[in-house]
Amino acid sequence: MNHSANINHDAVLRARVALLGSAKPPVRERVAAYRVLVQVSPLAYLPLLSAALWKYSRYEFAHRPEIALALRAESVAAARRMCALEPGWGDLLVTALTNYRELLILMDRRDELRAVEEEIVRMRSEGL
Repeated sequence: MNHSANINHDAVLRARVALLGSAKPPVRERVAAYRVLVQVSPLAYLPLLSAALWKYSRYEFAHRPEIALALRAESVAAARRMCALEPGWGDLLVTALTNYRELLILMDRRDELRAVEEEIVRMRSEGL
């Protein structure tokens, strides 16, 4: 079985149409579309997904920190995956980690915060 057999081509087409409309779709719809399109074109859509997840967490879930934190963790995962595919994207990962760190501070999650701060320092010392 080849890779394309696992892709829902209708979902990919709907995602592309949603993004190509005349009006910019709401961040919720962009996140949904990017999640689908990352499967077929990760280099193009992982950075967009990472950024959109942060916006979604900040603007739609500011009042629900647990959901916002999960979205920011997904943003970090997307940025890590992008860095694994293209090492020059370290700044994307540092940005995602910094945004994740911001919410960890607000939620007083010190153990997780320490690990994130160590990763940020490590990334910066490696020159992104």
